[in-house]
Amino acid sequence: MVVPNDLLPIGFDQESCLSRYDPILRNRSTFRNPSRYLTSKLRSYEARHKRCALYNRSIEVLKSNISQVPYECKYIVWLPYSGLGNRIMSLTSTFLYALLTNRVLLVEGGHDISDLFCEPFLHGSWLLPFDFPITKRFSRKSKDSFGNLLKHTPLNDSSVSPPYVYVHLVHDYGDHDKLFFCDQEQLYLHKVPWLMMRSDNYYIPSLFLIPSFQQQLHDLFPEKDTVFHLLVRYLLHPSNSVWGLVSRFYGAYLSNSDVKVGIQIRVFRIKQGPFKYIMDQILACTMNEGILPKVHQQEVMNRSRKRISVLMTSLDKGYFEELRNLYWENGTVTGETISIHQPSFEGYQRMSNQNHDKKALAEMYLLSLTDKLVTTSSSTFGYVAQGLGGLRPWILAKPENKTAPDPPCSRVRSFEPCFHSPPFYDCKMRRGADTGAMVPFVRHCEDVTWGIKLVNTNNGVTLLGE
Repeated sequence: MVVPNDLLPIGFDQESCLSRYDPILRNRSTFRNPSRYLTSKLRSYEARHKRCALYNRSIEVLKSNISQVPYECKYIVWLPYSGLGNRIMSLTSTFLYALLTNRVLLVEGGHDISDLFCEPFLHGSWLLPFDFPITKRFSRKSKDSFGNLLKHTPLNDSSVSPPYVYVHLVHDYGDHDKLFFCDQEQLYLHKVPWLMMRSDNYYIPSLFLIPSFQQQLHDLFPEKDTVFHLLVRYLLHPSNSVWGLVSRFYGAYLSNSDVKVGIQIRVFRIKQGPFKYIMDQILACTMNEGILPKVHQQEVMNRSRKRISVLMTSLDKGYFEELRNLYWENGTVTGETISIHQPSFEGYQRMSNQNHDKKALAEMYLLSLTDKLVTTSSSTFGYVAQGLGGLRPWILAKPENKTAPDPPCSRVRSFEPCFHSPPFYDCKMRRGADTGAMVPFVRHCEDVTWGIKLVNTNNGVTLLGE
């Protein structure tokens, strides 16, 4: 088994999904093991997915506009939105919500999803059928969105639930949409057979603030910084075509090195680089933190046989060229051999482009296979890579006024992704509150100060409502 103990069930055809069993992933010291409760919960989910995969009668509920649920099967349909990193994080969040609420996860996307990922469940597809009866385009303004239902229908008057509800958790969601993260509103949703969900966020940290979920979440994840790491390694295995990109590049450029360093660069500017202040920041971070060796212009006897391979990912090739030339034209102070590699040079982000997304997914996995990782502030691409690998990266600080910041980077407390758009609301008191200060294991992010993330604590666990 190439993933943490008992995370995956037995019985998969190895040839159908090579990424589940590739030797590249064996013996990764950064991989974490799941709790017994998590493995038990996953096996229970798989049985439910198998039992509920034949959902023709459940679909009749939608057509008949009656909320009775046959065979006690309830569903949540994930609707894709935004870039690949956002989609991976929101899909992982939605799967955890399905685990907590005993729902079956289905995904819209058809060939787009199957080109990127293997089917995760042994019995029954997770793909929404093309003839699914609900074809409308949902948005925050949809009449059947959860937020709008709350505006116009008091919960105590909702004795009969609708057959489906659309849940809008995109970054532009409103105050009523955010009540999704409150216990009273969760009781309402529990009665709804079908939930349609769209999000571009990693919203798991706010699930940990819902009192009715907290004990179960604590049992599932005693180590709070392993949530995304374990769930994404269970759920999202790259398709064979994507894994071919990973394995070929890894074998050619990374496998024989003593130390593998990943540097992920994302410049949130319209004007194309490279920018000198960003290159200065990269060099200051990697050399000051001992991630890469310093250079000098005098030639000396090679005192070290250590080989360091640097994997760079960026839409721009300029940073790769500058770093490659630096270590080609200058020796290192301690004599290491440095090689610099970058798989692709796409120039700009191509939304909804399958070939672009395949390369991006391959690069996320390649970054996750490094020993030391540097990522860009607020980049979901970097979040996915660090979570996959179980790596605590150094995050490059956001530059101001086109100047390299000082300090140039800092090490994060946990490798959990950041929830960029959390609600600031105390559901019990029904008033505004700082959700990054309610419990010890949910804190504000290092790179997005208004965001929240999961962290480990050494002081036990404090549950809301105790």
